[in-house]
Amino acid sequence: MPIPPYVARLRQHVGHDLLLLPAAAAIIRDPEGRVLLIHRGDGRGWSLPGGIMEPGERLLDCLQREVREETGLEVEPLRLTGLYSDPDYVLITYPNGDRVQFVSATFECQVVGGRLRPDGEESLEVAYYRATDLPADLVCDHAIRIQDALDGAVAVR
Repeated sequence: MPIPPYVARLRQHVGHDLLLLPAAAAIIRDPEGRVLLIHRGDGRGWSLPGGIMEPGERLLDCLQREVREETGLEVEPLRLTGLYSDPDYVLITYPNGDRVQFVSATFECQVVGGRLRPDGEESLEVAYYRATDLPADLVCDHAIRIQDALDGAVAVR
């Protein structure tokens, strides 16, 4: 998975130093209530679809773009389910030494179009999982985000 151009430009100035990056993720459920996950192309396991904002982009546009890129689906956000910034979960050190702390908003979304498929780069597989049977290699705090969404309140962690 390539480094986004914006982040690559920042890295020219800050090297591997910690970056704070805004991001969005989607909770998408099928009619059986299972949650859509992607098998990430960066080798970090499974995650909710989503990613970082690009300069000049609104958070909801970021959400829709990332979901479309990673899953082929067009979605409409229904509600905010949580805001996540706990460094215990969202502070990542990549194999090349780059450090990032994400500040991520997670939204429950409704599918309004598209065709489910992985993109082969950011997502190698896409699959629906029951909340009680999530993959062992689910990244960061995504199990917590899924539970927060199913609980129905807006979490701030």
